[in-house]
Amino acid sequence: MCSTILVTGGAGYVGSHVCLALSQAGFTPVVYDNLSNGHAAFVQWGDLEIGDIRDGARLDAVIARHRPVAVLHFAALIEVGESVKAPGRFYDNNVVGALTLIEAARRGGIGAMVFSSTCATYGDPVYLPMDEAHPQAPLTPYGRSKLMVEQALADYSTYAGFRSVCLRYFNAAGADEEGRIGERHHPETHAIPLALQTALGQRQGFKLFGDDYDTRDGTAVRDYVHVMDLADAHVRALKYLLDGGETTVFNLGAGTGTTVAELIDTIRRTTNRPFPVETAPRRPGDAPCLVADNRRAREVLGWQPTRTLDDIVRTAWRWHAAEREALEV
Repeated sequence: MCSTILVTGGAGYVGSHVCLALSQAGFTPVVYDNLSNGHAAFVQWGDLEIGDIRDGARLDAVIARHRPVAVLHFAALIEVGESVKAPGRFYDNNVVGALTLIEAARRGGIGAMVFSSTCATYGDPVYLPMDEAHPQAPLTPYGRSKLMVEQALADYSTYAGFRSVCLRYFNAAGADEEGRIGERHHPETHAIPLALQTALGQRQGFKLFGDDYDTRDGTAVRDYVHVMDLADAHVRALKYLLDGGETTVFNLGAGTGTTVAELIDTIRRTTNRPFPVETAPRRPGDAPCLVADNRRAREVLGWQPTRTLDDIVRTAWRWHAAEREALEV
């Protein structure tokens, strides 16, 4: 059977790590990316086809050339703050783009998609840990754009037989253990890279937003999951669909919460660098605690996150230190 998989956004952070995992599992990824946020250097395990997910004709040509059996869809705008400033861009890229991709996949005879979704579709937690049945009330255009695609995929499954798995990430972090690829965003908005860049002297200080939450140390709690554990879940979700599995959704998180203060302590211990931290007011919309209930992915996919917070910080530190060294050469 053909093992080619179309990976939209495969030159980005999570997408490139999934391409690595696909290759290790015997699949042939074909990356489709407009390189607006992705990096050609991250495409190391298959062909790169440059194109926009809103370009149906380009998608048709790529699908006809490579004949993939499924699509893994990562191509999206992800900056939550930017979605508030420019919601139209997010709905155009994330929603219109996804619909264009789904239709192109169907024209090309593809009947299955794994979709990169987010815990941001839940909004403020009603209960913890959050399972897949948790109410979905996203707080931003970014979260709503992802929820709209989830809802569209549910309809495509019901009315057109197009099956999908939606994977709701919590906090993806870390890097490939061999240092070949890692997290590179412009601008960077994620806590671990920001802290590591501060430790490397690339930033003046790390901002801790809020130290008065009702948590064990007053700082917000988040669920960090290693990007290679995420990648493993995508391969498992793909195999589930290729084996005839029905449309469904899974949370992807470690199932444990880490406070921002605990994260900072771990980064300081790993890097052995006492970087400055500035306490700032809470940001609007930041929940005190977000932790996944990942039992469903464990039971259905047999997925087991195996890497710890120490592994996340260690691999991320190796990647960012090497990036810094490369810039200085």
